Amino acid sequence: MEVSTVLAAQKYAASKPATGPIEGGSEPNAFAGFAKEFAATLRESENFAMASMTSKADSHTLVQALAQTELAVETAVTVRDKVVEAYKDILNMPV
Repeated sequence: MEVSTVLAAQKYAASKPATGPIEGGSEPNAFAGFAKEFAATLRESENFAMASMTSKADSHTLVQALAQTELAVETAVTVRDKVVEAYKDILNMPV
């Protein structure tokens, strides 16, 4: 067996636990956590926007908050699109 093959096998074994399911977690709780984080990101961005309008926050902080919000919204839209696509695939399956 070559050294590169052994190293590849070791790296795979080391990364495998990271890709496994989370112990003790359930899907509904994970989704609720993601929804709460999404709402918190939107709320934080809104607070920074209001603070920057009253000159209590600098523009750099506002831009960072808006970038985080944009990323969160794009992620939510992508997940929604994937869920709708999967639902359509299930509906099109023959019974």
